[in-house]
Amino acid sequence: MKILFALLSYLFGAIPTGYIFYFLSEKKDIRTSGSKATGATNILRLKGWRYGLPVLIIDIFKGFLPVFLAFKLFPDENFALMCAFLTIIGHCFPIYIKFKGGKGTATTIGVYAAVAFKPFLCIVILFLLVAAITRYVSLGSLLAALSFPFFVILFKGNIEIVYLSLAVFLLILAKHQSNIRRLIKGNESKLGEKIN
Repeated sequence: MKILFALLSYLFGAIPTGYIFYFLSEKKDIRTSGSKATGATNILRLKGWRYGLPVLIIDIFKGFLPVFLAFKLFPDENFALMCAFLTIIGHCFPIYIKFKGGKGTATTIGVYAAVAFKPFLCIVILFLLVAAITRYVSLGSLLAALSFPFFVILFKGNIEIVYLSLAVFLLILAKHQSNIRRLIKGNESKLGEKIN
């Protein structure tokens, strides 16, 4: 049962929401446009809030539901945390579209909402502040992911959650390499800018 649930966590996380929305609208692969990621930020820049917001909500839900159910169905917190990581892996490397997916931020937010609610609220506030002040979604995402383990420690959370969040940060860091290079060069796209 656990093996099946773990597999389903990955497969659920791997549903390429942004790819589906963009293909239905444009009849094109979103991975050939904008940042070439399938996540909500690229959809937002390419198609606006009408498409970006639903993708964001669904991707957050993708992260939340498997982990929430794992905690409810199995008396094993470490297993739930494994499912959490598999869900994020699914979003970043979806089997349905040859393992080239999003950068993991929205799905991670959903996962963290299920894993540790108070630290989750803290990083959401941090993300919103950084994104509002700098208008760099990528910078907000990286700082939120980096800060989550520290908030877990602050609220005396489980050390296994800290380990999970460090692994997730390394994954998000790897997926944001191009963003980091653009941030350093000063040509990263800002929130509200459309990509042609």
